[in-house]
Amino acid sequence: MPQGPRGESRSADAIGCAVAVACIATGEAEDDRYTTPGRIRGGRSGAAACMEQFDTKWRSEVAKRAMEVRSI
Repeated sequence: MPQGPRGESRSADAIGCAVAVACIATGEAEDDRYTTPGRIRGGRSGAAACMEQFDTKWRSEVAKRAMEVRSI
């Protein structure tokens, strides 16, 4: 069975992938790929670096542009 970058088991065929997605959607299995401590810590440190590097006016302009893009 193929393995992902961190050694997790992955299904090699399309039907196996579909079954895995269905299990996650119904709550039979958990998809914890994005909740690992390293990813959470990296996101927080990146946000902190952004807060230190850029002033509030620049961050406000970026947030307004993002809001406009999402509203389209």
